Amino acid sequence: MTKLIAGNWKMHGTSADLGEVRAIAARSAELGGRVEVALCVPATLIHRAAETVPGFAIGAQDMHHKEKGAHTGDLCASMLHDAGAGLVIVGHSERREAHRESDADVRAKAEAGLATGLRVIVCVGESLAEREAGRAVATVSGQVDASLPQGDIDHGRLAVAYEPIWAIGTGRVAGTDDIEEMHAAIRQRLVAAYGQAGAGVRILYGGSVKPDNAGEIFAVPEVGGALVGGASLKAADFLPIVEAAAA
Repeated sequence: MTKLIAGNWKMHGTSADLGEVRAIAARSAELGGRVEVALCVPATLIHRAAETVPGFAIGAQDMHHKEKGAHTGDLCASMLHDAGAGLVIVGHSERREAHRESDADVRAKAEAGLATGLRVIVCVGESLAEREAGRAVATVSGQVDASLPQGDIDHGRLAVAYEPIWAIGTGRVAGTDDIEEMHAAIRQRLVAAYGQAGAGVRILYGGSVKPDNAGEIFAVPEVGGALVGGASLKAADFLPIVEAAAA
C-alpha cells in the first residue's frame, strides 16, 4: 500500500503559515504518487488552505457526529466538506482526555465522517501506566474494537493511527519491536472486524516521528504511514519524513 503521511497541526497555524502548506504540497506533487500526503489544519484555516493548494489533501482535526443541531461551537462533517476538507482525524488522545470522548463517541464520528464522503483517521493509543502494567496491547485492541465504524463502509477511506500517548510530543518513540507488536495486533482486530477488507486498511504510527527516525519506523511491518504532530508545521521538518516514506 502507498504510505499515508498526515500532518496534524493541532492548535497552530494562521494565514501567515500558508507558505508552509504550499511548499509541502509542491514537493509532495513532485514525488509522483509514491506517497500520499495530507495536512489536518485548524478549522479556521481549512478553506484558505484548500483554495491555496487545489488537489492537495487538506483535513480537519475533529468533528461532531450529528449532522446539525444545538451544538454551539461544533462543526459537522458536511460543514468540513463544504470548507474544503477531504479527511478528518477522530479520537485523538488529546480529544479523548481533555474532552472526555469515549470509544462510542469516536465510532459515531467515524461513521458520520465516512457517510459524508470524508476519509477518516481513527486514533488509538495507551498511556504510560497502561504500558508499564503490561496492558498496552489489550488496551489498544479494546479501543480498536469499540472505535471502529460499523456497517457498510468504504474501507479504503479508513485508516487507524496508533499513537502511544506517552510518546506524543515528548521526544520519546516506541521501540520498533513494540511498534511491530502493536501494529500486528491492530491488523488482527481490523481483519476480525472487516474480513479481508481489513487487510487493506492502513495503520499509521504517531508519536514523535522525526526526520531522523522516520525511515526506521517505516521499515516496520504493517506501518502504513505516519500521523505527524509538531514536525509537520514546517516544510523543512515535514518533507524529509514524506521523502522517507516515498523511498
